[in-house]
Amino acid sequence: MSGPLAGLKVVELAGIGPGPMCAMLLADLGATVIRVDRKQAVSLGIPRPLKFNTLLRNRGSIALDLKDPAAVETVLQLVEQADALIEGFRPGVTERLGLGPEPCLARNPRLAYGRLTGWGQHGPLAKTAGHDINYLALTGILDAIGREGQPPSIPVNIVGDYAGGSLYLAVGLLAAILEARQSGRGQVIDAAIVDGAAHLATTFFGMVAGGIWKSGRGTNLTDSGSHFYDCYECADGGWVAVGPIEEKFFGELLTRLGIDAASLGPQMSREHWRPAKAVLAAKFKTRSRDEWAALLETSDACVSPVLAFGEAHRHHHLKARGTFVEIDGIVQAGRAPPFSRTPPATPTPPQAVTPDNTDRTLSMWFAADKIAELRQRGLIG
Repeated sequence: MSGPLAGLKVVELAGIGPGPMCAMLLADLGATVIRVDRKQAVSLGIPRPLKFNTLLRNRGSIALDLKDPAAVETVLQLVEQADALIEGFRPGVTERLGLGPEPCLARNPRLAYGRLTGWGQHGPLAKTAGHDINYLALTGILDAIGREGQPPSIPVNIVGDYAGGSLYLAVGLLAAILEARQSGRGQVIDAAIVDGAAHLATTFFGMVAGGIWKSGRGTNLTDSGSHFYDCYECADGGWVAVGPIEEKFFGELLTRLGIDAASLGPQMSREHWRPAKAVLAAKFKTRSRDEWAALLETSDACVSPVLAFGEAHRHHHLKARGTFVEIDGIVQAGRAPPFSRTPPATPTPPQAVTPDNTDRTLSMWFAADKIAELRQRGLIG
């Protein structure tokens, strides 16, 4: 492995969504991650062929029956060598399996034991089911997303699951690993999506307290309330995203659109937002999305074409940065962020649990005779 996390070793207990995303991020940055999957066929998340489950890229998997004490012992032997462990079960599940924090930290006192759930390890809802939409609902974030007079808009599960969950667990694990190098002691990271999502909204809680952010969707500066922070439909049915908050950038936009700034009234005056929005909407309806992009996106007018997932990789800026890569025929985001001295390698596609792949994966953890023993005992398929 190459990258800034080369040499770091992580055990991932197979789960859905946020856990695999965290493991993928660490693996993309060079960590050696082993995914411990179920030996019995179990559907995890949205069913799809393995090659399209891109969150499972860049690491190998082994299949174990964690109801077998010998298989649990095998995982504990992996834990002995690991810097971190990732699990995303409901509270109490790993304890029942014999892989909770206590036995794992007993085997490896320096271990960063990462737990990723929606509600956290304690609290009235800790053991109940939930998804991204539920976690955002409780934090106030969902209530803030949408247009005036409309129901809350449901975002794809990026803000909660992946930003509030996966990324916060990754930061927590790396912080615990760094601390353990000083203290020699590991610890448990209780990453709850509700906590991470609420933390992401810190600036908004401050603005609410200061009376700057008003209640009611679509009535504020950056929630589609203003005319200078919204999406506008174009002549061809495409859309552009417009966001020149600063006065000089807004002035640049109006100059390029041929609109007299005085005719719209003061930019920050809420009473002028609705009529100004009608003026901009009519103007953007006169050209296609790509025509507006050609005219505006390289200026300081803060205008970008709204691209679909299938279009994004073709954009000239993202192509120049290498934001997207093609892995096993699938276009997807590459590793991020870039590093000047220790760039990670291009990610590898998800691996099926086959004898050859299992041996290759375990060879980074166990000697050949140990792997042969596990196979002879029927612990690995």
